[in-house]
Amino acid sequence: MTDQQIIQGLIDRDNAVTKQFLFGKCQPLFRSIIRFVFSYAVDYDEFVNELYQDLMKDNAYKLRQFDYRSTFMQWLKIVAIRYFIRKRDEMIEDSSKEHLYIEKMDQPYESENRVAARMDMERLFGSMDNKRYVYVLQKLVLEEVQPELLAKSMNITPANLYNIKKRAMASLTHVALKDIKKWQKVTI
Repeated sequence: MTDQQIIQGLIDRDNAVTKQFLFGKCQPLFRSIIRFVFSYAVDYDEFVNELYQDLMKDNAYKLRQFDYRSTFMQWLKIVAIRYFIRKRDEMIEDSSKEHLYIEKMDQPYESENRVAARMDMERLFGSMDNKRYVYVLQKLVLEEVQPELLAKSMNITPANLYNIKKRAMASLTHVALKDIKKWQKVTI
């Protein structure tokens, strides 16, 4: 389905489109947003229902504002993050014993820009073929682990670690440039 068909199906309250899109195609995105926005377990259906109600209020005003300068999924990601950062203290906690994800209770609330950046970083890391490169970048750059300690824990020399970091940064740059080209094609 095209973005136009999805949006029109949502506006028309087409149950098949709504179920296939919001409960199927969007599930990985929404679960990722739940993980990063909330510090407690949130019921997936509750999350989707809240977002759907917000999208449909005032005769689907928000959906009608989509201007096709990006993909609908990218737009929906930003809309959902912004909405749930404002609403995170009002969402109903999932009281069941089944956890939807591993809770991160010790993390403070993050701004929507940090959440979006973290999700983008995870997507870029996921596109990298060499998981050792990802590990080194996460430890050295994001977690700020001392190079000597990391080298020792990896059983390599610090000089070798710096070489791995250099290759990892080149790989990440390559992946990011491909990602930029992909999004430029989408928005043109």
